[in-house]
Amino acid sequence: MPLNCGIVGLPNVGKSTIFSALTRAKVDTANYPFCTIDPNVGIVPLPDKRLDRLFDIFKPKRKVPAVVEFVDIAGLVRGASKGEGLGNQFLSHIREVGMIAHVVRCFDDPNVVHISGKIDPADDIEIIHTELALADLESIDRRLDKLSRQVKVQDPNLKKDIEKEIAVLQKLRPILEEGRPASTAILEPEEVDYARRSFLLTLKKELFVCNVDESGMANNKYVDIVKSIAEKQGSEAVVICGKYEAELADIEDSEERAEFLHSIGLEEPGLDVLAHAAYRLLGLRTFFTTGEDECRAWTIKAGDKASTAAGVIHSDFEKGFIKAEVYHYNDLIDYGSETAVRAAGKMRQEGRDYVVQDGDIMFFKFNV
Repeated sequence: MPLNCGIVGLPNVGKSTIFSALTRAKVDTANYPFCTIDPNVGIVPLPDKRLDRLFDIFKPKRKVPAVVEFVDIAGLVRGASKGEGLGNQFLSHIREVGMIAHVVRCFDDPNVVHISGKIDPADDIEIIHTELALADLESIDRRLDKLSRQVKVQDPNLKKDIEKEIAVLQKLRPILEEGRPASTAILEPEEVDYARRSFLLTLKKELFVCNVDESGMANNKYVDIVKSIAEKQGSEAVVICGKYEAELADIEDSEERAEFLHSIGLEEPGLDVLAHAAYRLLGLRTFFTTGEDECRAWTIKAGDKASTAAGVIHSDFEKGFIKAEVYHYNDLIDYGSETAVRAAGKMRQEGRDYVVQDGDIMFFKFNV
């Protein structure tokens, strides 16, 4: 699965504004549909107070954060699955990302055109879900047609495998016909593996992003609607004021940024919340390395082992892996220093099959 997040939604809901603030990149924004045609890609540093604390403790020359890749995908419209509004091109861009950040307009502004002529978050979400579901229906039908021919093979093991996949796709089909995402289906782990063979758009995890105006940060009826839909879907929703985030992105001074956040009643930027949620839903975890040159946060998938984590740093580390010295960030904070952690017996020697935990601090020994 790709380790990136696609920003999707109807035209004029604030996708490109949010993307610009995320990446501090000046992509085109305009008050008309299809301003974005080719997807913009941005690498966004992941704020992490643990890395900041490690930098203060070890005082290296630099600190390097983990990152999240965001892709700004052009607005979808009703009929996208049939090619409306360059729909086929945009749907292919969604197919290439690991998860979806679905931006929903949650503000009233007569000066910003809404493609449907009204503000209705539930209807907006349904349009996107319906188009993605229709695209998935086409994918399933093509796959079923291919499998129906392959099932005639003589190999009993292959035939059994094909029959299992057909059963899963037939289970998903009525859900998609109702316009609901495939991710809402109750599937066993093995069934999910079969479903993934069709590269379904609606099987991707979806994070809802409520884009509000300055007056809509609290007691917003539109946000309540989106959160209700997210809860029913087993997903999450974050609230962002695109205008505030754009202004905040232009402030370089950290104290001035803190003052701005305080003035609007926020503890942290909404985009930080978004980045962390995307990182988590992508199934990503962080381990750290420290030294005189740098303190660095490295990204792995949940469940990755020590040898795989070593390979993230350099392929030679994985090939020649001997062992890893490991202790946890929380132990460092509790005991105050690496020396104290070692004296307390909290520093361990782990082999290649050790499952790395989020917040581990690691030093790898290898031989090539």
